[in-house]
Amino acid sequence: MPIERKLYKTIKARFFQGKAIIIVGPRQTGKTTLLKQLTADERAEDVLFLNCDEPDVLHLLENATSTELKNMTGSKRIILIDEAQRVGNIGITLKLMIDNMNGIQLVATGSSAFDLRNRLNESLTGRKFEYRLYPFSTSELIDAGSPLEEKRMLERRLIYGMYPDVVNHPTDAATLLFELNNSYLFKDVLAYKDIRRPEELNKLLIALSLQVSREVSYNELGRTIGMDKETIERYLDLLEKVFVVFRLTSFSRNLRNELKKSRKIYFYDNGIRNALINNFQPLALRNDTGALWENFVISERKKYNEYNGIPTNTYFWRTFAQQEIDYIEERNGNLYAFECKWNENKRPKLPTSFADAYPNCEYQTVNQANYLNYIT
Repeated sequence: MPIERKLYKTIKARFFQGKAIIIVGPRQTGKTTLLKQLTADERAEDVLFLNCDEPDVLHLLENATSTELKNMTGSKRIILIDEAQRVGNIGITLKLMIDNMNGIQLVATGSSAFDLRNRLNESLTGRKFEYRLYPFSTSELIDAGSPLEEKRMLERRLIYGMYPDVVNHPTDAATLLFELNNSYLFKDVLAYKDIRRPEELNKLLIALSLQVSREVSYNELGRTIGMDKETIERYLDLLEKVFVVFRLTSFSRNLRNELKKSRKIYFYDNGIRNALINNFQPLALRNDTGALWENFVISERKKYNEYNGIPTNTYFWRTFAQQEIDYIEERNGNLYAFECKWNENKRPKLPTSFADAYPNCEYQTVNQANYLNYIT
């Protein structure tokens, strides 16, 4: 069954407004499929699809003049450029198209965010709309099925994640996730010029997998895997830019004993995390269910906010006395605190010191019974 992405209508509404549309995200999340869906109702003669994995396409786009680009695209109204990060000087190429070809809609995708953005930001300032496409969201899967059906699949989502191939081919889920890890997901990072020892990156990823939902110390990580703090920070920066992990920093405004420079690291997809540690056991046999639940809720909330255009600052909170809150959002000057509890019978209370320091904060517990209220 085709699954309509949340970005489909958002992007479609931006067509023909005189700006390029840029779609970035991890590999294998369906960017090419989305491109084709966006033009499924257009006349074939109006659409030009350029796949930059093809050497001849790559050659044509690199360092092309505006005249050469016009000759290449002809009378096409919609130009789709897939894997655009492969093109040298891609920002200049897209700028030439936008500035010199009236009445077209240009849509480009890229999996390597650090590469694509560095080449786009300066060239396309004021000339682009940019969106991120992630693995399927719970909301997208409910739209294609039903809330009841998706709740029945919850344990599977916690273990195998929500990459499109994994969702669509459930019997091959573990094999597909290992393939993603080994062949696709880290390809952009490993190709980066300063990554000379991929085994270091693998050690770091496994260490991060084992510390999901816990406070992370770069110095401690370094001692564990034999890597200096600066290298860890550089690798983490790259892993964030290709949408493998994301960081939460600690929230601190009023209290002396609040942690101020700590961070937690989460994976965009539970399945990728579990493949790294080679553990697809059912929840009844695991000792990390709480960590999987927290990673799932926070990553799904991140998708929800982005797809719905809700600007949000995100944090966690902890004190030296070990009081903590899993997740905090700051929106329009207001604070919203969330505690993620797999066991719906657990009813944690907002720490008194936090409540006193931030009396207007809303506090909510996210569990199996109510989680859909927060991510759909």
